[in-house]
Amino acid sequence: MTAADHASDPPALLAPAARAARLRELAVDMPSISLDERDLRDLELLLTGGYAPLRGYASRLEYESVLEAMRLPDGTPWPVPITLAVPEAAADRLSRGDMAALRDREGFMVAVLHVAETFAPQPGREAMALFGTDDPGRHPGAARLLRRAGLRYVAGEVEGLSAPQHYDFTALRRTPAAVRRLLAGRGAERTVACLDPAPLHRMHREMLLTGAAELGAGLFVSPLLTPSPFTEVGYFATVRCLEHFVRRLPRETALLGLTPLYALGAGPRGAALQAIVCRNYGCTHLFVSEFHDDPLPGGQPFYAPWSACEAVDALGCGIAAVPLRPRRYVPAFSLFLDPAEIAPGVTSLAADHAALEGRMARGEDIPDWLTFPEILAELSRLQPPPWRQGFTLFLTGLSGAGKSTLAKVLSVRLQECQDRPVTLLDGDIVRRHLSSELTFSREHRNLNVQRIGYVASEITKNRGIALCAPIAPYPESRLAAREMVSHWGAFIEIHMATPLEVCERRDRKGLYAKARAGIIHGVTGVDDPYLPPEHPELRIDTTGLSPLEAARIVLDYLASRQLIASPACAVAPESPQAS
Repeated sequence: MTAADHASDPPALLAPAARAARLRELAVDMPSISLDERDLRDLELLLTGGYAPLRGYASRLEYESVLEAMRLPDGTPWPVPITLAVPEAAADRLSRGDMAALRDREGFMVAVLHVAETFAPQPGREAMALFGTDDPGRHPGAARLLRRAGLRYVAGEVEGLSAPQHYDFTALRRTPAAVRRLLAGRGAERTVACLDPAPLHRMHREMLLTGAAELGAGLFVSPLLTPSPFTEVGYFATVRCLEHFVRRLPRETALLGLTPLYALGAGPRGAALQAIVCRNYGCTHLFVSEFHDDPLPGGQPFYAPWSACEAVDALGCGIAAVPLRPRRYVPAFSLFLDPAEIAPGVTSLAADHAALEGRMARGEDIPDWLTFPEILAELSRLQPPPWRQGFTLFLTGLSGAGKSTLAKVLSVRLQECQDRPVTLLDGDIVRRHLSSELTFSREHRNLNVQRIGYVASEITKNRGIALCAPIAPYPESRLAAREMVSHWGAFIEIHMATPLEVCERRDRKGLYAKARAGIIHGVTGVDDPYLPPEHPELRIDTTGLSPLEAARIVLDYLASRQLIASPACAVAPESPQAS
């Protein structure tokens, strides 16, 4: 298949001007559905043909077929159901044949949905099919889907009034049809897509040029970034780095573009969906890494090696997977080589973006062979040393475990020894000022923790220090908070593992006594569960520790990660007066 083979692709789903004007008039009487960032990206891919041949959101039959067989009911390969979730009350007001206005966060109407049906999702089954697990503690995608319990999916075709607006890098935001025309105009019979979400360096130049040359193909470079409703400083720097990178390639070799496609973290199925979208943009091949679209980059991989590559080829969607194998730099030869080609005993060095970030974090000089000077300059502005970056300390545990006391001690010590702003988000204070209308149901407890996570992410993004001290009894909300914060800086979960009997002896608020007497209900640890973290960064039992001793453990850990300068934040031994 070549770029020219896409000339007969289904048209974009944008209404003509007269029809769009009529739909705006009718919208006065339409119910509205507000879209989040993921929804908007899906809608843009539908409207512009990136999700061709889809013409709207999945019906129940399509949903079931895709989950079961990775096929639409007519046999067309399709790995991930494209769905639109709405609250149950909103779904109850929609009937077959209705029209609903699809609006962005500011209320601007982007499209009209012609309602075909509504149906209840199966979050657990969907998570198992897409991610291979329904455990919210193991996979952020599973946690996100499980939060859809109680929502409903709305199915139907869409008519676009206009594509969602973008004000960033507008010259790089081309429709699939425009990209196909550009690729066809360059005369290449084949095009291979590179969707790496990180900046690219000298090693990548060697890899991409070699891979493309072996195929006789051009390159389509488009970073695959996680949706975020916030302005992302890192995103802008990444795109600027890619602009510099493409200029370092031979003229007319590569086309840089920004698409609405985003990382699902679904491994094989995620890679297969990316392949279909890249096909619709005119690509014939897709570079696929060993752990492509893995939800845990840099950690223990969730999916089997090369399973994404196998899934793309097995789906048979008209685009071929090309394994992308990182190389290492061999100083003796001044070459980037495949690790399999390097003889035992020959010194080689990592040359990927993670290696560069590690060197920068350690304050090391960056050698010329690793990256280009203009890219290094961009990243140096973006990434200050660890002790200047924001981070979040998230203390979780039973009432009386010592969370608030430790957070107060840490707040004082951190303000005393460094100049980043420190914000204390104590559970009781947040309940009073941010979540006063919430109950203590599981849903509302999770919502309260998610609000804390959002505030902490904003503090971390702006290079401050957030100290969070909620009970946070459930793993799904703790994971949601980690997801929000980790996008901007370190998220350090501290399980205050003080036993229940010790917490009851302390019982400063009288909660346990009232719960045991039956006066109040829903007390965590008594008649409501606390599900402890499985893999916190720190676990502290304050039974035999003073607050200053517990603080010393945390500060030593922060110093070990260079998040604070050591020994500037060291905790002095307690004085007799303090004792």
